[in-house]
Amino acid sequence: MKVKSIVKLGTVAALATVSLAACGTSSGSKQAKDQTLTWMEASTLPTMDNSLATDVVSGETLNNTGEGLLKFGKNSSTHPGVAKSYTKSKDGKTYTFNLRKSNWSNGDKVTAQDFVYGWQRTVNPKTGSQYAYLYADVQNANAIMKGKKAVSTLGIKAVGDYKVKVTLVHPVSYFPTLVAQTAFFPQNETVVKKYGKKFGTNAKSNVYNGAFKLTYWTGTSDNWTLTKNPKYWNAKNVKLHQIKFSAVKDPQTALSQYQSGKLDAIYLSGQQPKNYKNDKEYHARNSSRVTYIELNEKKDSMMRNVKARQALSLVLNRKQFVNKVMDDGSKVATGIVTSGLAIRNGKDFAKEGTIPAATEHNVAKAQKLWKEALKETGRKNYALTLMADDTAQGKSTTEYVQSQWSKLPNFKVTNSNLPYKTRLTRSAAGQFDAVVTLWGADFPDPITDLSLFTSDNTYNNGKWSNKTYDKLINEATTTNANKPAARWQNLIDAQKILLKDQGIIPVSQSGKPQLVKSKVKGVIYFPVSSNWDFSKAYIGK
Repeated sequence: MKVKSIVKLGTVAALATVSLAACGTSSGSKQAKDQTLTWMEASTLPTMDNSLATDVVSGETLNNTGEGLLKFGKNSSTHPGVAKSYTKSKDGKTYTFNLRKSNWSNGDKVTAQDFVYGWQRTVNPKTGSQYAYLYADVQNANAIMKGKKAVSTLGIKAVGDYKVKVTLVHPVSYFPTLVAQTAFFPQNETVVKKYGKKFGTNAKSNVYNGAFKLTYWTGTSDNWTLTKNPKYWNAKNVKLHQIKFSAVKDPQTALSQYQSGKLDAIYLSGQQPKNYKNDKEYHARNSSRVTYIELNEKKDSMMRNVKARQALSLVLNRKQFVNKVMDDGSKVATGIVTSGLAIRNGKDFAKEGTIPAATEHNVAKAQKLWKEALKETGRKNYALTLMADDTAQGKSTTEYVQSQWSKLPNFKVTNSNLPYKTRLTRSAAGQFDAVVTLWGADFPDPITDLSLFTSDNTYNNGKWSNKTYDKLINEATTTNANKPAARWQNLIDAQKILLKDQGIIPVSQSGKPQLVKSKVKGVIYFPVSSNWDFSKAYIGK
C-alpha cells in the first residue's frame, strides 16, 4: 500500500522477500550523530490524501507518515500497527481489531472513529477514490460506491474508542494484507473538513500518525522532508531524525549527487546498472511492478479492433527491450500478474496463466494484422500519440515502442512525455490514445492485478470490456472465494482472456537497481508493493 508468520492467501503464497538496504542491521552497529537520510525519487510527490493516492511515490510517503490497523512485515506478513491484536469469526466474515492508544501528530487521539471516517470517505463516490474498489468485499461497499446506499451503512463500526468491527460480504483470505494498505489508513475528520479540497495538498494541510510527519512539501516542489514524529506510539525505536527526498529525473544528475554525497540512495537507469553492477553499493531489487500499454478503446474504432491491438503487441521485441534498452534486471512480462507474486502447489501463476502469443515477437504477422485492421475500420492510415512519464525510463520506453510501432505500414506515432502527476490525471480522465502504465501489486494475490480490468473498474483507463472476464473475476471473489482450486482456475482463465483479446499490451516486469551508501542501515523494502519502510532505518558510522 500482518500479525503472524507468512500470510497464506487462500491457495496463494508470496515469494516476495524483504531486502535490507546496504549491509542490513547489526546489534553492534554504531549510529552516526547526524541521522538524516537523503533519498532519490524519480518523480515528484502527487498527493498526501490517502483516499486519492494511486502511485508509488505517494504510497511510500503515506506508508511512512501514516499507519493502518496492521503493518507489512518480513516476507509479506502482517504485524500489529494501530491494532495491537485482532480476532476473526469462525465463518471468516467478521474481524474485530483491538486498538492501542496512540496519537496524531497534532496530539489528537487516534480512535476507532478515525478508521470509520477514513473508510467511509474513501468509498464515498463523491471523493472519487480510484482505490475504492479494494473495499468491494466489505459489507455494502459496492452499493455505496454506486450511490445506492448511504456511506454510514459500510461494514465498519466503532465499538467505543479502541475497537473496530469489520463485516465482510464473504470470507477474504487476504483481508489482513488489505487493511495494511494506505487506502485503509485512518483519517482525522476534523482536519479533513478544516482543509476541504486543500487536504493533503501540502505538508501543513494534514496530520500524521506514523513514524514520521511531513514537514516540508509545497504541493509542487521537487523536494519534500519527513521528520521523526514524536507523537508516534513507537517513537522511541525510530532512529532517523529526517528523510529528505529529491525528485531527480536525470540519471546523470542523480549519479553526480550520489558521488558528491548529496544523496545517500539513487535509482539507476540506462547504462548505469551495467556500469555499477559489480560495485559493493549496488543493489538489484526484485519488483512486482509491471509496465504495460493501455489503448483507448472508447476513443475510436481502431483501438477497438482486436487485430490492431494484437499487431501493436506482436511488433514489440520485448527481449531486446529488457536486455538492451533497460538492462536493469527487468524481465519480459508474461501477463499483468508478475512472476513470483503468487504460487500454488509449486506453480507460478505468471507461467500458468499466460498465452505465449500475447507477448511473442513476429513482425510479419503484426504487419498483416495491421493492414487487415486498417481495412476493417475503413482507414488508409492511422496516427496516435503515445503518452508516458517524462522520466528517463518513460522516455526510453516511448522511444523504443515508437521505433517498433513504426514498422507497421501507414502508421505514425508521436511521443508525449509528461510530468508524472499530469500523466496520471490524463490517464484517469481518458485523455490519451495510448499510454505506458506502470502498476505495482498491492498485495500478494493475482486479484490485485486482474481486478483492474473489470468493466467498471476505475483503473481500467483503456475501457476494455469482456463479460466473461467480469464473470470469472466475480466468481473468484464470491462463489469460489473459499474454494482454492476453483478460484485459482477462475483467475488463470481470466488472465488468458485478457491476453488473448489483447486488452492490454504487457511489456516488462520492472527491476529496481539502486546505489545505496554503505552507511545506510535497516531500510526495509517490500517487493510486492515496491514500497519502503524507514521506521527501523538509521545512519551508521
